[in-house]
Formats: sequence, structure tokens, C-alpha cells
Amino acid sequence: MKDTASDTRNPDPHRVNVTDDEERTEPGDGMGVAHDLVQPAVDDVGTSARRVEEWLQQHR
Repeated sequence: MKDTASDTRNPDPHRVNVTDDEERTEPGDGMGVAHDLVQPAVDDVGTSARRVEEWLQQHR
């Protein structure tokens, strides 16, 4: 998909944008965990996608 000025998705694949509903749920979808665990993960470890995924693996 081509980025446009109206595209608010985070262009950095190494970060989780918690203000974007789709990006906030993607880490949970990929790991089969509840979407409501993504925000606590970001609160604990920050927006690094790698660290969020590690947190989610530990808190399944």
C-alpha cells in the first residue's frame, strides 16, 4: 500500500503506534493473545515492537 498524507499508520515497523487501532492489535493477532494485553506491554517496555512481542510471549 502506498503511503499518503492521510495515512496515519506508523511508518516505522520497529515501533508500535498505540494511537492507531490496527497497529495496536497487530502484535496480539500475530501471537494469538488478547488485544487488551498490548497496551500494558507498551506501558511496561515502551514502543519497541521487539520488546512488546517479548513481553507478550512472557504474559500469554
